[in-house]
Amino acid sequence: MEIIYLYDGSFEGFLCCIFDSYANREVPSDIVPEESASPSLFETRFIVTDKSRADRVFRKVTALSGEAALLLSRGFLTCMEHREMHLYRLVAKLLREGPGFLRNLADETLLPILKAVRHLEGEAHLLRGFVRFSDYSGILGGEIEPKNHVLPLLRSHFCSRFPNEQFFIYDRTHREALLYAGAKAIIAPLDRFEMAPPDETETSYRRLWKRFYDTIAIKERENPRCRQTHMPKRYWNTMTEFQSEEYFISGKSSEISNRTDTLPTVSITAD
Repeated sequence: MEIIYLYDGSFEGFLCCIFDSYANREVPSDIVPEESASPSLFETRFIVTDKSRADRVFRKVTALSGEAALLLSRGFLTCMEHREMHLYRLVAKLLREGPGFLRNLADETLLPILKAVRHLEGEAHLLRGFVRFSDYSGILGGEIEPKNHVLPLLRSHFCSRFPNEQFFIYDRTHREALLYAGAKAIIAPLDRFEMAPPDETETSYRRLWKRFYDTIAIKERENPRCRQTHMPKRYWNTMTEFQSEEYFISGKSSEISNRTDTLPTVSITAD
């Protein structure tokens, strides 16, 4: 019988799908977050998230292979198509055969996950240098448009870089934000959001950065292809040096803002 598992979209919810598959001795034809599920002729079942069950699955994977556990957790952050089924097959093969296949980098089950995780880690590496912060009354704020869920990988870098600051990084693609204050950081969903317009001081800093970027450029050595190799164009929408004049006008909403709620303060009560 063909069956599709629906879950709440969380990592724990996905692990519960694996638990239910083995508990019911059935192999789902697909595993998809409920919010993105499409109508189907197959039977569907919503799998309730149970932290204790999720912990049991992850402990089992970790006991068999720490490398597999890392691939599982990071693979879930990727933008890989049908990631849940790829990761489900990874766990199934690990339970069936043990961790030996992880040494074969060309393994058909392992290879797509390795590629996706490399893409995730590469994107996080680039964004450590591409995030542009603005100052909002003592709070630093920036926006990104990644393909992958990179905020968990960016958290330790920026928290250690700005340990005494309050800051947030908003992920437009996945509508979530990394919030840091008082030596505590959380990643929280934020469905609707708009960056506040810059004040005069912030506007001046933006113009200075833009002027610096333009000034150090050597026209005779311009190489657009090389620049896009090291600074892909899809990141330019959130980088100060590539914005239009509207972005540098005090008191007006920036070009990179198109939502309706604001984040005036950073207040964190839990890790």
